[in-house]
Amino acid sequence: MKRVFLSSLIVILTLTAGFFYVENRQLHHTITENELAYEELRTVQEMEQIQLYYLQQPKAEVPAANYDTWLRSKEVADQLYQDSDGRFKKEWGLFLGERAQQRDIDPFLVYELLRTETGGTFDPTLVGPETRYGHAYGMAQFMKNTAPWIAEMAGLPYEDELLFDPLYSIELSVEYLSFLYHEYEDWDHALTAYHRGMYGLEKYLSENGHAESWYAVEIQENADKFNWVAYVN
Repeated sequence: MKRVFLSSLIVILTLTAGFFYVENRQLHHTITENELAYEELRTVQEMEQIQLYYLQQPKAEVPAANYDTWLRSKEVADQLYQDSDGRFKKEWGLFLGERAQQRDIDPFLVYELLRTETGGTFDPTLVGPETRYGHAYGMAQFMKNTAPWIAEMAGLPYEDELLFDPLYSIELSVEYLSFLYHEYEDWDHALTAYHRGMYGLEKYLSENGHAESWYAVEIQENADKFNWVAYVN
């Protein structure tokens, strides 16, 4: 009788454990789906914010390159080429210098961001590790769910293959950083939002009470070692 009772108890406990396991898996799956749906909603909201930002910008002409800006860009390109041991090509530095001047952004911040995103390799063909939102691509590590609308709002063409073009990566990163700095008027916030997304920045702020993530601090500290004076108008 005891043996029958124990056998029955084991069967009941096994079935109960199995039931709760299935329920837990289903609950976890539902939570994951809800999180993904919420993240997609936040991405749409970010896109709308960027669209509004570009619509509100005055239609001023982009400052043309001239002798003075070219000299500044050349100096930047030389510094970045030497600092990267030749990995960051001079033509990339020249392009970055011109675009940064036009957007009034420190080019060395962009350079250090690209260094951090690629682990110091500046590899334009880099594919980031798989996440639940997909992979990140290229030197600026943009994802395919965000890069198209940043490109569209900046008036750029978009194809997935362009994410592996180093000049295109630089262009997108400058445009996005310009938007983020305009949005927050603070580089800690802007860089942390670049790394985590605008929704991720909100979560970081609620959990830590500040925007000084390791990502933002490291990039700014590394950028400070360069000669920014040459870029002051």
